[in-house]
Amino acid sequence: MLDKAPAAVPAPVGAPGTPPAPSAALRSALADVRLEVGKAVVGQDAAVSGLVIALLCRGHVLLEGVPGVAKTLLVRTLSAALHLSTKRVQFTPDLMPGDVTGSLVYDARTAEFSFREGPVFTNLLLADEINRTPPKTQASLLEAMEERQVSVDGTPRPLPDPFLVIATQNPVEYEGTYPLPEAQLDRFLLKLTLPLPERDEEVEVLARHAGGFDPRDLAAAGVRPVADAQLLAAARAEVARVQVSHEVLGYVVDVCRATRRSPSLSLGVSPRGATALLATSRAWAWLSGRGYVTPDDVKALAHPTLRHRVQLRAEAELEGVTTESVLDTVLASVPVPR
Repeated sequence: MLDKAPAAVPAPVGAPGTPPAPSAALRSALADVRLEVGKAVVGQDAAVSGLVIALLCRGHVLLEGVPGVAKTLLVRTLSAALHLSTKRVQFTPDLMPGDVTGSLVYDARTAEFSFREGPVFTNLLLADEINRTPPKTQASLLEAMEERQVSVDGTPRPLPDPFLVIATQNPVEYEGTYPLPEAQLDRFLLKLTLPLPERDEEVEVLARHAGGFDPRDLAAAGVRPVADAQLLAAARAEVARVQVSHEVLGYVVDVCRATRRSPSLSLGVSPRGATALLATSRAWAWLSGRGYVTPDDVKALAHPTLRHRVQLRAEAELEGVTTESVLDTVLASVPVPR
């Protein structure tokens, strides 16, 4: 038996040296995006930051919150601030896959079939109440989310760039819903929760409405485009150059592997979840003005990146254990590299 050639030792990711400094102009433009969204949406700064991170990572987002916390308004305002196209699909029990992706339509004048694009052909697709449609229609988004294309009649059709699915679901109403399977939940980069506003924030919402604010007229609210797809592409290129040491890579892996050993979980984080945590941590480091990732970046993004990728055991749920508390325990138990 021939001896195998020695495996090449990979060069450290983020080897010693001066990490590339993030562009102040690009970071400032994305900070302006958050300011523009704040002109229409009050008290959801964390969700806005999460959506910006998703755009930088080319990932998709699951928004969860009770009705009336501005989920739809948040997406519409973000698209206006970024000068991106957006479409909204209300997911209902009778929605068909072709209603999302598009379908072939027979043209009697030419006696030929032509493809009519569905609402998925946009930059920001708001899949409203995605858990209200059957699995067959939910699955129609899988190819679009993973491959960024739609195949109809065997012909792949590329989607615009950037392309982001922002799906919403109501956490308090389960009658007539179809929970997303774990395989599809794992396709979402982040799960962001939109809490009810604090008292002062709610007073500000009412004050704006009393002053004439119309959520259907964002231009009148002063929302203007401060960035575009070209700027996002330049920012993504910089995020890809953010350095990560082997110690931090090991920390990301250890955090994810710890979820698989947790006695409270029946399903831990997959390797796809580990790559997602790495991607979001790099984007957060870049937004923070650093060209390298620290363990604190990993901790900051662990909850939104991993909370939908784990599943509680039934007995743990009966004892009042939550996904958030399990992740807190995991982060506290994994040694932090120095």
